[in-house]
Amino acid sequence: MRHVNQSPPDEPEIRQVVRAFYARTRAHPELGPVFAAHVTDWDSHEEKIVDFWCGAILRKPGYSGNPMQKHLGAGNVLPAHFPVWLSLFDAVLNSTLPEPKAAYWSTLAHRIGRSLSFGLEYADRKTAAAPPNLSAFPN
Repeated sequence: MRHVNQSPPDEPEIRQVVRAFYARTRAHPELGPVFAAHVTDWDSHEEKIVDFWCGAILRKPGYSGNPMQKHLGAGNVLPAHFPVWLSLFDAVLNSTLPEPKAAYWSTLAHRIGRSLSFGLEYADRKTAAAPPNLSAFPN
């Protein structure tokens, strides 16, 4: 549900956030090595992620891929990485966009992050009886 004080970013803003986020990610002590193990062409990766976000936010066609399968297949992406990723992403959103646009995008990013984290956790515990660990995600 969209709140009255939230508005979506446009494509140039999406591109700006993606570039700023991955610049910070590459330098991040925990996330940098995770991405470096898989991304060899950063420009191409960033363009794919711009396409993803343009599709998710603006309903613009162009993205092809399956984020869940990509993260499951990576082998070094853990559910615990998502709160770190989201914290860094929120910092970039808040330093790059006006508050209503940052809030709009953050809400969607947190929803997607929770979904990916839960999917990874479920895949890791298919045979385990323990419930998923929800403590990393506040309400």
